[in-house]
Amino acid sequence: MEFPPKTDIDAVDEIPRPVFSLITEATFVGETEPHCHNKAQLMYVISGVLTVQAAGGIWTVPPHCALWIPSGVSHAGRMDGHIKIGSLYIDPGLAVPLDQDCGILFIQPFLRELILRFDFESPLENMDRERETRLISVLLDELAAAPLEPFYLPMPNDRRIRRLTESMIENPGLRFTIDEWGARVGASNRTLSRLFQRETGMSFIRWRQQLHIGLALQRLAQGELVTNIAMDLGYESVSAFISMFRRMLGTTPARYFGEAVSAASDRGDRKTLAHDERDHDIAEAAKTAPNVVPLRSQPLQHK
Repeated sequence: MEFPPKTDIDAVDEIPRPVFSLITEATFVGETEPHCHNKAQLMYVISGVLTVQAAGGIWTVPPHCALWIPSGVSHAGRMDGHIKIGSLYIDPGLAVPLDQDCGILFIQPFLRELILRFDFESPLENMDRERETRLISVLLDELAAAPLEPFYLPMPNDRRIRRLTESMIENPGLRFTIDEWGARVGASNRTLSRLFQRETGMSFIRWRQQLHIGLALQRLAQGELVTNIAMDLGYESVSAFISMFRRMLGTTPARYFGEAVSAASDRGDRKTLAHDERDHDIAEAAKTAPNVVPLRSQPLQHK
């Protein structure tokens, strides 16, 4: 089966609504074809784990998080089992105040309810233009204030570094030092260190830790034991893996999903989804949005 259905991918830009969401649930192992939308998209993972290739990197989206994809950005997703996703689509004119780069944000309960409120197939009574405009304004305000999560894995272009990173993705338990990797790809320690920083914005060690965090979150979400994850990722002990996880995410693997909701509200120093280069009135943008129409009680009939 296809996931999401091809008709949904093709039709989202044709739906005459400034903001709406589509809730999809399926059991699927595989990848979607690369595609893009004119509308900006927020892919909210309700359950399961989603991995997306977009903007020159790999994004791991665990439950209760969402990937922000600006208008026109090509992306392809990978699923490995049962997953439920709420895809929120926003007209590009309304998305101007939001970041023009991809990013992962934690979805707090209020924002979650707003996303579900715009479900395209849910009948909403008395939703006139004024009420819809107010809800859109609140939604955009919440999105702009949402803190971004550090789950991005940038992929390099240099062939030597690319070869190295692809090997690490295929065999994440390999614990070669940068000198040992250099011997395999034909580059010195200094050259690899410089290339890693230039190509990914990270050191070799930080990139490997970022890879391990993404893989660990996928497996934690599926209920796997921390001990098994640590061993498979090549750590000498469970405590060494937990120490790395805590340094990166501020809590232990066992507590991560349970503490994420309360911790998200305390991340005042973290970059948010707000576009920090323009002063844009979100409420005014919602009022003047094109094609604002009352929400329909029936889903769009795809041809």
